Amino acid sequence: MGEFVDKVKGTVNEAIGKAKQHSNDPETKAEGAAQELKGKAQKVAGTVKGALGDKI
Repeated sequence: MGEFVDKVKGTVNEAIGKAKQHSNDPETKAEGAAQELKGKAQKVAGTVKGALGDKI
């Protein structure tokens, strides 16, 4: 079940990050880029958990 939660959190973080990147504030744009990368990493973690199953 952890893999699903990680993938959902990753998708949400990516979406919020992309929205923040459309801001006029450079600081918010940077936060958005970082948040989008965090989301991508979470999705990868979820995929790895799914591939390994109960082995981790």
